[in-house]
Amino acid sequence: MEMFSKSVKKGVAVFALAAVTISLISIFFVQSWRYTEAGKVPPKTAVLLHAVNNRLLPEGKLEAPAFLAVKAPPTIERHQVTVPTRDGEDIPATVYQPIAAGPHPIIVYYHGGAFLEGYGDLDTHDNIIRSLAARTGAIVVAPAYRLAPTYAFPTAVNDSYDALTWAYEHADVLDGDRDRLAVAGDSAGGNLAAAVAIMSGEEGGPALSGQALLYPLATFEDTKFPSRDMYASGFYFLSRAVMEMAQQSYAPNEADWTSPYTSPLNAEDVSMMPSTLVITGEFDPLRDEGEALAKRLYNEGIYVQAQRFNGVMHGFISFYEVMERGDKGLQSAAAFLKEALNKELPEPQNSQPFAVEVIDGRDSWRDEAEAYVIGVYLLFKHMIQVFE
Repeated sequence: MEMFSKSVKKGVAVFALAAVTISLISIFFVQSWRYTEAGKVPPKTAVLLHAVNNRLLPEGKLEAPAFLAVKAPPTIERHQVTVPTRDGEDIPATVYQPIAAGPHPIIVYYHGGAFLEGYGDLDTHDNIIRSLAARTGAIVVAPAYRLAPTYAFPTAVNDSYDALTWAYEHADVLDGDRDRLAVAGDSAGGNLAAAVAIMSGEEGGPALSGQALLYPLATFEDTKFPSRDMYASGFYFLSRAVMEMAQQSYAPNEADWTSPYTSPLNAEDVSMMPSTLVITGEFDPLRDEGEALAKRLYNEGIYVQAQRFNGVMHGFISFYEVMERGDKGLQSAAAFLKEALNKELPEPQNSQPFAVEVIDGRDSWRDEAEAYVIGVYLLFKHMIQVFE
């Protein structure tokens, strides 16, 4: 019995020593990953950047390790529909339908992905769209607009507007309320959401209660923005090469770069735009132009909320399941859209200079602890890849 007890104690000591060693190794590597080309980033941002840039997560998807992911409650049903477009073709769309009885407000959501085939679709953005539907209690219609290089401008924006009018016309069938209609999108999808809002105003289309633009591309023109130079290497999930590829593939005709439907920031008239939320990230090449768009709308007398989340990269809301600031960003978008759809936003108060609300860039204790857990996961995954 005494020998057994000694064996147990020895085993516990070995386990404890191994755990401490692994923890110290994880801390060392995570701290080293924090030092990036544009400065020091928080631990959670560091491990996610390392994971994606070293292809340690599923390629093409900004997913968290399954053991840390939190699934949304089952309040949403999903079904597929087809949306007719003005050129006679049909495009698929996914409808995220609340299980509860309606009528519900309607959000049309445009996924990101640089307008390019292979860079983003409804599958890569399912987690954001599903959670947005659950958090707002709205019907979310997400069209699979056609992508470049097969389809160049203006196909994507026309598809996006046709999806908006389809949602408006089918509100009764969807158990929706056409008088409570909003648009939202991230990155390229944020560009499309803003373009659709302008198009709807110009064409006398459906009235919009609001729009939420998540780190949007605001202009195709070669405007000089500091963030485009500082963070455009690709380390922060969006590179200058991809932006140039989008410019050349989606809008190959330079004359189209001045269109309000490619460059909402440079539109001659944005006065018809609805109340707007613009969310940006500190380490994002699109940060400055998104904030410039928010300021432009503010100066036109439109109600605007502009939020910059420090310590995060482009696409950070895709990590909302494991990144606290991603979750806060998604919750901010959901809260804004709920207020906009329920007509609860205040009237514009533009007597003060425009200001961007800056959200703290430090990790919480939970985010920091999880960063080291993910660090261990990534180290083991990297070792497996090396020995395969």
